[in-house]
Amino acid sequence: MGRPRRHDPERRERIVDAALRVVGRSGIAGLSHRTVAAEADVPLGSTTYHFASLDELLVAALRKADEGFGRMLRESPALVARDADLGAALARLLGEWTGGDRARVELEYELYLAALRRPALRPVAAEWTESVVAALSHRTDPATARALVALMDGLCLQVLLTGGSYDEEHARVMLTRVLAPAEGA
Repeated sequence: MGRPRRHDPERRERIVDAALRVVGRSGIAGLSHRTVAAEADVPLGSTTYHFASLDELLVAALRKADEGFGRMLRESPALVARDADLGAALARLLGEWTGGDRARVELEYELYLAALRRPALRPVAAEWTESVVAALSHRTDPATARALVALMDGLCLQVLLTGGSYDEEHARVMLTRVLAPAEGA
């Protein structure tokens, strides 16, 4: 008779967390069921039981990684308060996010941009964009919200790719320019 199965309800989540650590340390190229199993300290079969493919694992990892900025945005009082300066609030939030754990921001963007080559990730990247657009649409129209998302992505990528520092005032000015037509509507 085989060994009794150990009840481990958090195992799937530990595998996802391990995948995030592996990608954070070694990039997507370093991700395999074997590296994740070793990182999570679980049998190799556990990773393939919970995630039949690496794309399935990357989808779960991207969903988890996407929680950070989206949560910050949804919990921001500036998205509810009509009298708050939305451009300044978004610039501040971007500054808090990029000024926090830079490795975490890099990881989120690596997973997000992996959708270029991994079609399985595209719906998750689109979900993230749609959730941010929905959050911003409480304060502006959907087209302007999409423009804000594109600008915020661009600002973050410039900081990450150039190694430069985030300029909150520049971000505020640019975000306010995008918002200007919507405010008059």
